[in-house]
Amino acid sequence: MPRNTEANDGRGPRDAEARVLRHAAELERFSRRNFLTGTIAASALAADMLFTRRVQSERRVNKILPVPDDVAELYFPRASWFLFPGYKTSWEEAQWILNSLRGALTKRGQLAAVGYSNVGLEIDKIVIAVIEHIRAHQLDTVYFYGHSFGGMVAVQVAARLLELHGVQVSFILLDSSPSSRYDVLDQSWFEGVVFLYESGFRFPTVLRGGYELGERVLNKHERSWGQILDQTLEQLSPIAPSSVLIQTESAYIYHFDLNRFVGKLGSAKMAFIGNPRDGTVSYETARDTWMLRFGANMVSDSLRTDGARPAHASPQWNPSVYRPLIEQLQDEFLALPGGGGRKTAF
Repeated sequence: MPRNTEANDGRGPRDAEARVLRHAAELERFSRRNFLTGTIAASALAADMLFTRRVQSERRVNKILPVPDDVAELYFPRASWFLFPGYKTSWEEAQWILNSLRGALTKRGQLAAVGYSNVGLEIDKIVIAVIEHIRAHQLDTVYFYGHSFGGMVAVQVAARLLELHGVQVSFILLDSSPSSRYDVLDQSWFEGVVFLYESGFRFPTVLRGGYELGERVLNKHERSWGQILDQTLEQLSPIAPSSVLIQTESAYIYHFDLNRFVGKLGSAKMAFIGNPRDGTVSYETARDTWMLRFGANMVSDSLRTDGARPAHASPQWNPSVYRPLIEQLQDEFLALPGGGGRKTAF
């Protein structure tokens, strides 16, 4: 008759009881504090995941983000600025830019920023979002602020609005905006991002975050350590633009051809402001190319954001530098829009 298998391997009932006692002793090593700490951490992670999912879900579409201002709404009910954010700029930072410039911009209209979809940059869908906002608010005077590469987007959207909807943009402000990919100084990284995107590769967020930190440290002369930390952490947060959006923005800059829009802006006035110390976009070539191609629309290219830090498109960090320039341009080239009379819907 075969023996009990537990007896064969030397593990009897007493051994099993001993193992249970040992496990119980090990569990006693975990204090209540450790248990509570783990519970809190798990709860925080779950809340963060829910917040991230909500943010990502909301940002799958292009959205116009108003920045309320009671005075502007009262005096300029049918006039508005639209901010077209720059490369890797989140919805929150776009609104921060407008709030920083509020004292100057609200002297001509209300404030709204274009929030790009995390699914990717698509001009046709941006045009739809802008025209729907114009119609919903019955705007008849529209100004565009092109923040960095957002100037490219602003020019194309202005041309499409005039062509498709008969909407004339009154003014386009180009803030350190490149005129083509050749104005971008960091060509090696820029071309690599585009190549990988068009090859079907999507950048992991962690890899992008490492580059963000390295790029800002290498260009420490343009930023304070506080700015480096804030900008890097923003790119790793749930509110940051998606890697897909950033790669599509890169591809847009890479393939942008401003010649397609020459002569298609109607009577829109344009102005370029920038900084000769810009380490991101070539100030001279960008300014000169915009002026050369859009000479019929350009009214100013001489105003400089000297003293701004970072030197490239940084109104949110340097409002005291930017506001006087914007006020000067408005006083010289933008007549006050009428506040009364009939509203015009497009």
